[in-house]
Amino acid sequence: MHADFTSIRNHYERPVLEAVAAMAARYPFVRDDQLPDVACVALNRLPPRYIRHEVDLAFYLTAKERIEIERSIEEAVRYAFEFVQARTAMRART
Repeated sequence: MHADFTSIRNHYERPVLEAVAAMAARYPFVRDDQLPDVACVALNRLPPRYIRHEVDLAFYLTAKERIEIERSIEEAVRYAFEFVQARTAMRART
């Protein structure tokens, strides 16, 4: 088999990374080196949605589904920031 699987990826990765970068200023107690942790926590809260091309997802989603995905991303990223921030605070106390 000589199939090229390199085009397969989780749709949520790019928008989650963008949301983490956009929200980072709201969480001054989360250090830059913790932002990948925030992204991992957020991604683990979302169901994987594998695609080959962005157009694949855009073609199959309804407007309602797109809005729900955007809401889910924002909610997961907000949770992840709070989680990482709380863990950092707990470690600082010990």
